[in-house]
Amino acid sequence: MSEGLFEAAGAERLARQAPLAARLRPRTLDEIVGQDHLLAPGQPLRELIEADRLASVILWGPPGTGKTTLARVVAVSTAKEFCELSAVSATVKDVREVIADARLRLGEHGRGTILFLDEVHRFNKAQQDALLPAVEDGLIVLIGATTENPHFEVNPPLLSRSTLFRLMPLDDAALRTLIDRALAAENASADGDAVDHIAARSGGDGRHALTSTEVAVALAARRQEAEALEAIEISGAAHAAPDTAAAATHVTLVDAEHAVDAKAVRYGADGHYDTISAFIKSLRGSDPDAGLYWLARMLDAGEDPRFIARRMVILASEDIGMADSSALLVAEAAARAVEYVGLPEAGLNLAHAVVRLATAPKSNRVTVALSRANADARAAGAGEVPIHLRDAHYQGAASLGHGKGYLYPHDDPSGWVPQQYRPDEVAENIYWEPSEHGRERDLHPAANPDQPSEPAAD
Repeated sequence: MSEGLFEAAGAERLARQAPLAARLRPRTLDEIVGQDHLLAPGQPLRELIEADRLASVILWGPPGTGKTTLARVVAVSTAKEFCELSAVSATVKDVREVIADARLRLGEHGRGTILFLDEVHRFNKAQQDALLPAVEDGLIVLIGATTENPHFEVNPPLLSRSTLFRLMPLDDAALRTLIDRALAAENASADGDAVDHIAARSGGDGRHALTSTEVAVALAARRQEAEALEAIEISGAAHAAPDTAAAATHVTLVDAEHAVDAKAVRYGADGHYDTISAFIKSLRGSDPDAGLYWLARMLDAGEDPRFIARRMVILASEDIGMADSSALLVAEAAARAVEYVGLPEAGLNLAHAVVRLATAPKSNRVTVALSRANADARAAGAGEVPIHLRDAHYQGAASLGHGKGYLYPHDDPSGWVPQQYRPDEVAENIYWEPSEHGRERDLHPAANPDQPSEPAAD
C-alpha cells in the first residue's frame, strides 16, 4: 500500500513538473483546437472515434498539429487495449511482442488492440513488413503518426491498408485559443500584441505556442520580481521582501519577443503590405540594392522570413519565368534554408536569392500564358478531351475508341509529331509567346506545327 501511495505521489509531482504542453494535452475531442475538417461534429474521423469503429489510419501533418494528442484521445475513448511504440527506439522484436500480446488478448478476452506508432516513417522496410500481416487481418488497428509524406516513407502495402488523414498547421485563431489556455493555467495574463506575436511566430505549431507562452510567463515573472526589488531599493526599504504574490504575472510584448527569440513586427498592416510591395517591385525592376534595403528593413522589423521567401518563390515564376528557370531553384532553396538554418544566418540565404532574382533577366510571359489559358478553360470548360488523347489502358477502352489515331512522338526520329492536343474550341489559341529576354529568346513557340519546341540546354 505504501508503495502505491509513493507511486501516486510521484506521478502527481511529475505531472506538476511536466511541460505546459504535456499538462494541457486535450483529453476529449472537444478540447482539441483546429483540424475541424477531421474532428468537427459529423466529420468521418470523429464519427469513427466516437463509435469506437476506427480502422488502421496514418495521421500525417507538421509538428505540433495534434497527431499524438489525437491518438491519446482515442486511447481513453476506446474499449480496445491501447499500446504505444516510438519508431525511433522500437525494434522488430518489440513489434512482434505487441502482435503476440494482441493475439493472446483477443483469444482469451475477445479484446482488440490499437497500436499507436509515433514517427512511423522512421521504421525501415523490415519493421513495417513485420506489422503488415497483423494489420491486414485486423489483429491490430494501427495509428501511425508521421511528419513526412507517407507516400514516400510508408511501405505501399501498409499504406494501402490504412486510411490517410492529413492534419493541417493550426491557424491564428486556434493558436490564440491555446495561448489563452496556457495563460489561464499559469495564472497569468498578457497584452494582446504579446499573444499575437507568439501566435505569429509559432508557424502553426501548437506545441511551440504553448512552450513559448510558458517561457514568456517565466520571463515576465522574473522581470516583475526584479522590478519589485528595484522599487524597494529606491524607496529605501532595503530589508523588505518583495510581495510577488500580490501582483499577478503579466506578459508584455518584450517578454514574448525574448521567449521566441525574435522581434515583433514594428509596423502595422499597411506597413507590412507596403514594404513587401516595395520589395517585390524592386526585384521586378532589377534593382538588387533596393531589394537588399527592403529585405533588411523587413528583417529588422521582425517580419517572418518564411513570408519573404514565399514571395520570392512566386516572383521567380511570375516575373522571371522561362527567361531564367534556374531562378525558381534559387528562390526555393532560400525558402528551404530559412526552415533549415533559421535567423539570423538565413538572412544570408535570403540576400543571396534577392541579388540572384534582381539580376536575372525578366519575363512575365508564363504569367500571361496562364491567364489566357484560364480564360479559355472557363469559357470552354465543357470541351471534350479529344478521342485520341483519352486513356486507353483499361479493359474496354479500345471498344470506346480511346487512343485511336494517337501518334507516339518517340516513334518519329525527331521525337516530335504534329498533333492536336486540345479540344477543337481552343485548338488554335496561343497562350505562351516567348519574349526576347534571357533563355526565352532561344525557345520556339510550342504551337508552331512546323517546328517543335526545343528548350535551350542549360
